[in-house]
Amino acid sequence: MRLRSLLFVPGDRPDRMEKALGSGADALILDLEDAVTPAARPEARKAIADFLGRTDRTTKLFVRVNPLDGHDTDADLDAIAKARPDGIVFPKAEGAASVQALLAKMAARGIDAPLIPIATETPAAIFQLGSYAAVAGKLCGLTWGAEDLPAAIGAATSREADGRYTAPYEMARALMLFGAAAAGIAPIETVYPAFRDLDGLAAYAARAARDGFTGMMAIHPAQVTVINEAFTPSPDAVAHARAVVEAFAAAPSAGALQFDGRMIDAPHLKQAKNLLARAGEV
Repeated sequence: MRLRSLLFVPGDRPDRMEKALGSGADALILDLEDAVTPAARPEARKAIADFLGRTDRTTKLFVRVNPLDGHDTDADLDAIAKARPDGIVFPKAEGAASVQALLAKMAARGIDAPLIPIATETPAAIFQLGSYAAVAGKLCGLTWGAEDLPAAIGAATSREADGRYTAPYEMARALMLFGAAAAGIAPIETVYPAFRDLDGLAAYAARAARDGFTGMMAIHPAQVTVINEAFTPSPDAVAHARAVVEAFAAAPSAGALQFDGRMIDAPHLKQAKNLLARAGEV
């Protein structure tokens, strides 16, 4: 499943769902959690179920349900069970055990869809980031958030004045990235809240792609094109990766090679193959 860009859409705004289909996002996240007030959730569930039931799945349609710590999760799953979402975004996940608990609720309703846990939203969640390998077959990605965690621990903010994350949240981001890599699933970068700052978004998304993330969530349709570009390997990068793979194929007994004036070895070959996989070439 290609997931460069995942665009949040409030579940109580069916008009925005229709418009979001034209955004170019690889997936929409139809939101029943933070974007919808508790009073509006019954109507939002109906709107999402209707939209899922009548929409062509050229764009993948995920639903963000409510956390397991309340009763809304059951109502969310009841509403969407027959509509068969392409995936579930799981807020306030706390490792493999919480994934298994949600999967049990889904199975009781006949829902068979992969999950994307939001894996850093509670203090306890941080200590479970290495556990997702146990349920990797049920996941299509792992992501993180920098808004709920500071509220949970009493911090004033997760960001410096210039927008950079403070040290605790840089750590959470890094641990999530390594947790996803350890589980062999796609690491997905969190949102960039300043949706009018497309230059800042481009720099943020480029940093994420550099660091190993393979996709990113969006909160506004205007962000999608920038995100897709950041997580689509450039023609030059693809050509370079292809040349690295071909060089090793031509010398199968070599552990290291001279290439473009530098030495390359097994990690460079792995990086090249990963890039070609993201480009859809392998």
